[in-house]
Amino acid sequence: MDGIDAGLDAFSRARGEPPGIATRERREALKEQLLESVHRVRYVQVIRERPISAQRADPDNELFDPLKAAILQQQSGNMEEAFWLVFLFVHFGRSSRGGWRYVREVYGRLGEGRRWDWASTSADPAAFRAWLRGHQGTIRRRGVPGGFGNHRKYESLDADSDTGTGAVVESYVRWIEPPRTHQGMVDQAANQGGNDPESTFDTLYKSMDAVVHFGRLARFDYLTMLGKLGLANIIPGSPYLEGSSGPRKGAALLFGGNESVETLDAKVVELDQELHVGMQVLEDGLCNWQKSPDKFVPFRG
Repeated sequence: MDGIDAGLDAFSRARGEPPGIATRERREALKEQLLESVHRVRYVQVIRERPISAQRADPDNELFDPLKAAILQQQSGNMEEAFWLVFLFVHFGRSSRGGWRYVREVYGRLGEGRRWDWASTSADPAAFRAWLRGHQGTIRRRGVPGGFGNHRKYESLDADSDTGTGAVVESYVRWIEPPRTHQGMVDQAANQGGNDPESTFDTLYKSMDAVVHFGRLARFDYLTMLGKLGLANIIPGSPYLEGSSGPRKGAALLFGGNESVETLDAKVVELDQELHVGMQVLEDGLCNWQKSPDKFVPFRG
């Protein structure tokens, strides 16, 4: 907390106090949200350093967790499967009611004994859509909590619609372009950007326009997770406010509502030059702060 306080003081001295934190209550609420976001971002590093049960990678087990499964695959050297599990982690998210059930049942083919792993899905995405078409009713069955996570709450499990899970997965496979690997795609983007982590992130972010219904938040979540896991040497060089809702509102509240999105982006970058918390923390913290700017309220999602 002291570091965030000192950073806000340094920013205010150099560039003037942001109007959105002119009151003590708003400043304290923002500091608390940023600290909460720091802890949330660092959580990934914490779980990477702890032993993870093999049950976490087994979709036939209710303990299945796609993020922890990705870490286990990474530790075993199965990098392509780790990338794929990160994608599934972001696309489905964790439902507040049903937990990881949707991703667990899709990845595990409802306990059929096989997996919709990267090898099988990338080899025949049409077969994936056909399987989903035949089983989406079972996955959506009544009386059993399920659903997508908060960041993906408007998504559909549908196999055939233009924006449903079938289309999303098929377009993701096209984006990777097998036999090119995920790692090959990242290396290609890095070469284009002179191996600069921020340029590589930006190249991948823009190229993800090819993935159906994978908008600004999904791209940001997916790519920042790849960076946190060390699957790709990438970091966001800005908060990517264009196309965002909550983060843009938070930045506008902090710096003034009449600023353009480009100016707000630049000011958030300037703020981090004093805070040194990273773009993901600021993006997340500003999003949550604008929901309750005068009083700290913890948000999950």
